Amino acid sequence: MVSAAAQPGCSSFLPGVLAAMFNRAVSRLSRKRPPSDIHDSDGSSSSSHQTPKSTAKWASSLENLLEDPEGVKRFREFLKKEFSEENVLFWLACEDFKKTQDKKQMQEKAKEIYVTFLSSKASSQVNVEGQSRLNEKILEEPHPLMFQKLQDQIFNLMKYDSYSRFLKSDLFLKHKRTEEEDEESPDAQTAAKRASRIYNT
Repeated sequence: MVSAAAQPGCSSFLPGVLAAMFNRAVSRLSRKRPPSDIHDSDGSSSSSHQTPKSTAKWASSLENLLEDPEGVKRFREFLKKEFSEENVLFWLACEDFKKTQDKKQMQEKAKEIYVTFLSSKASSQVNVEGQSRLNEKILEEPHPLMFQKLQDQIFNLMKYDSYSRFLKSDLFLKHKRTEEEDEESPDAQTAAKRASRIYNT
């Protein structure tokens, strides 16, 4: 749940931190996608049409949804309406953290994650057990899997709670209908061309 308390003097800083974390994570996801599927840093698609049947992939598992930048964008929109956007942002920040190799960058990101999501005064505090065991000493000596158990808690919370509601939401169903309409249009044109060729032979 989002904590009402915020760190003094950090109100203007934290939104920028969240945006940076989100963009870094989505950028990493985008590198795994085909060029036509790559998204800009603001989450918008660089192609005019979504990959066919992407909603079917999203519906198959939360893992598949979180591997797709467009899926992450839609799921984030849904969680924002449910006032639990911090869950997916924390999960993405942890994914980005695990792939960080430079020790100094790892220290900086570990502190960002702690201050933003885990401290008692975090502006976007996530509801997990175990964050109290994190302290300054541990943050100074970070390792790639230091947030793994907390990340797993949040993943399971999303999987068994908000993810199932997302699949029934108007946001998801509307995107699915749009996708189906886009698929039907080329098929209809192909059938018309085929009929024309047959008629003209």
